[in-house]
Amino acid sequence: MNVSLRKQPSAWLPIAMSGVALALVLIQVSFGAVREADEGTTAHLWQLLMAGQLPVVAYFALKWLPKSRGDALRVLALQFAAALAACTPVFWFKL
Repeated sequence: MNVSLRKQPSAWLPIAMSGVALALVLIQVSFGAVREADEGTTAHLWQLLMAGQLPVVAYFALKWLPKSRGDALRVLALQFAAALAACTPVFWFKL
């Protein structure tokens, strides 16, 4: 991967946001996830973190795909995998 590409916040920020979202869900599950009438704070934070990634990923793709296609596709694959990892426990535990 291109060193300058790794240093770009638009490359690592979505991965970090997915990591925080995953941590929120795992902490919630470890303390006993229960169905609530209304979504709690954890659910709202998770939604904000996941939705907030979209403009950052779009910016990254628009900026770096034309310049460094191979490296950008690898970073996009990592971003997608991180988002999928954050979504998996939500669907697994039906939260």
